[in-house]
Amino acid sequence: MSANAASLANAATRALRAYDPGHDLPALRNRFGAVLAELGSNENPLGPSPHAVAAIQAALPEIFRYPDPQGGALKAALATHLRVDPAEIALGNGSHELLMLIAQCFADASNSVVFSEFGFAVFPIATAAAGARAVRVPALARDHATMPLGHDLDAMAAAIGPDTRIVYLANPNNPTGTWVSDAALEAFLARVPATTVVVVDEAYQEFVDDPALTSALRYLPKYPNLVVTRTFSKAYALAGLRVGYAVGSQEIINIIERLRESFNVNSLALAAAEAALGDPGQVARSKAFNLTERAWLTEQLHARGLRVLPSQTNFVLVDLARDAAPIEARLFEGGVIVRPMGGYGLGEFLRISVGSRAENERLLAALR
Repeated sequence: MSANAASLANAATRALRAYDPGHDLPALRNRFGAVLAELGSNENPLGPSPHAVAAIQAALPEIFRYPDPQGGALKAALATHLRVDPAEIALGNGSHELLMLIAQCFADASNSVVFSEFGFAVFPIATAAAGARAVRVPALARDHATMPLGHDLDAMAAAIGPDTRIVYLANPNNPTGTWVSDAALEAFLARVPATTVVVVDEAYQEFVDDPALTSALRYLPKYPNLVVTRTFSKAYALAGLRVGYAVGSQEIINIIERLRESFNVNSLALAAAEAALGDPGQVARSKAFNLTERAWLTEQLHARGLRVLPSQTNFVLVDLARDAAPIEARLFEGGVIVRPMGGYGLGEFLRISVGSRAENERLLAALR
């Protein structure tokens, strides 16, 4: 076309930068083969439940048919698991889609959206896609005694104005691994106007071991402006199928359903997620494995003089105290893939997923 395509895009899209998924992993798998240590995407090295794999195989003969547009069986299973009404659940092509949908449903150019510095990368993208004004609240100081780089809930509450329609908050947070307790979250929710939707993204909730943090789901009956998003990509190890869900009041879910794409969750994903939900033992094993390996990896990194931030996720954020780019490049050339944090303004940090013991040992050897 002769016209500049960028000039034809609407104002909100022109302001967007595409989500950065990291390195081209398919190409790297071809290059390094089985020796590749993939520690940049927060995947679950134990893999999915065998029941989920069997469910995929059973669903294959019907692949020529459209999936259930409502995801009724999965919603029913989630409703039982979470003790909510199926009408309070929306399904998404990963929680990423739902976070985007919420912004499109509730915010526009006349509104602001509040989120924390160093919050999940999708939050500013969703805000820009809706054309809303982003209010990025500074995180806690890097030398904060217990939660460096964590969400400053007091500052976030103070940043909410009459035009604020959404507050995004990841708990635990990606990429910092930090978290806020139930008590702190409830105190924050009490300060948010009923006209502002609070979205708590709990993508890593199944890995949490701090007894002070359970789930924002417990506050849904008290705060109808609260929405909780989760995913099957992490603890359930179904990242390749892309299925997530949002839980909120029926009124909010009904609005999300107006904009949700038809058949947005494919039939294999629906079947696998339902089967995975029915195998709590696999999730328990993943949590136990992660706790052990995260503690071991943290200890090993500390022994090498590196600062590791507290984490309630399946990754750690490591402070190298110098430009991390050359170190990340050397790791990359050795087939060890980690996530650089320069895009977040944290150029001296690397985010490292908790991998298998063999992968973690390869990382440590490469760091030497």
